[in-house]
Amino acid sequence: MDENVFNRIALTLIPGIGAIQARNLLSVFPDPRTIFRTPISKLERIPGIGSIKAKAIKNFTNFSKVEKEIKFIEKNEIQLIQITDENYPKRLLNCDDAPIILYYKGTADLNTSKIIAVIGTRHNTDQGRIMCERLIEELPKEILVVSGLAHGIDSIVHKACVRNNLSTVGVLGHGLDRIYPYQNKSLSKQMLEHGGGLLTDFVSETKPDRENFPKRNRIVAGMCDATIVIESGITGGSTITAELASGYNRDVFAFPGRVTDIYSEGCNALIYHNKAQMIRNAADLMYWMNWENPEKSSIQRSIFIELNEDEQKIADKLKIGEMHIDDLSEVGFTPGKLSGVLLNLELKGALSALPGKRYRWLG
Repeated sequence: MDENVFNRIALTLIPGIGAIQARNLLSVFPDPRTIFRTPISKLERIPGIGSIKAKAIKNFTNFSKVEKEIKFIEKNEIQLIQITDENYPKRLLNCDDAPIILYYKGTADLNTSKIIAVIGTRHNTDQGRIMCERLIEELPKEILVVSGLAHGIDSIVHKACVRNNLSTVGVLGHGLDRIYPYQNKSLSKQMLEHGGGLLTDFVSETKPDRENFPKRNRIVAGMCDATIVIESGITGGSTITAELASGYNRDVFAFPGRVTDIYSEGCNALIYHNKAQMIRNAADLMYWMNWENPEKSSIQRSIFIELNEDEQKIADKLKIGEMHIDDLSEVGFTPGKLSGVLLNLELKGALSALPGKRYRWLG
């Protein structure tokens, strides 16, 4: 393992340096080794660092933990995926707080064309289990299903995927040296045997502490095209994940429940506040995501549309073919500017907004 990888792992171990700060540092110092050799006076001027975090970088000495982690990775045939690697989840790249390193065991393609997260409460009802199992049974086999390998809905999701021969990835809130809850150890093996995987941004020996799961949830939300909530309390972790997904400009769906059911409160609230689209089954999901393989219109507009410089950049991208908004963000616009340009083009009749935050050029 080369020196750059060694120092990137070390960067993730520094107290107070999160994903955003790590990305800021790597944007200034492409060679991560240089970060540890840079004077405090220069480090503290980097956005988001400051004097306290600069001192933490300079005072870091736990390089033996990095060596131990590398040995663990090699011994257990774990893939270390850097943010600069081709196989890094491309959807996650569009999230500001995407981790600079992921640890992965499995064979599922993290960049396959259709990826969804199916999540829910740890205290599911029988109705929640039934809705979840039916959803998975009805999904096309090419969809990769992501969840959190927790008790309740997450476990039901992974088990149903194994039973129905769908690839499924569990995103963990701890290192790959353990499975939590331990009752899912056998399930995790079955997931790997059926073309799935286990993914985390935590090094080995990281315990499944409570504060780790919000960090886990951002990966679940960010690496998927859509997040589906089966059941959730009003303040449940699944509701938080759905909020994260919405913030990442992902589609969010929820199954409704009775207003008197405590574990439907979160789903009903997401739908009521227009933060999630209500669905009843997989067919609804496929429709709203525009995954029904509709025939694309070959009709071209004959009216000449005058475009400004920004609009022309979008036009040049969309003329290649239908695209998701994440792909269009590659032109370099801020999310607000991109939304404004797309709206102007839609009003001009130059493009069509499709379900699933996809756009098709009509001009």
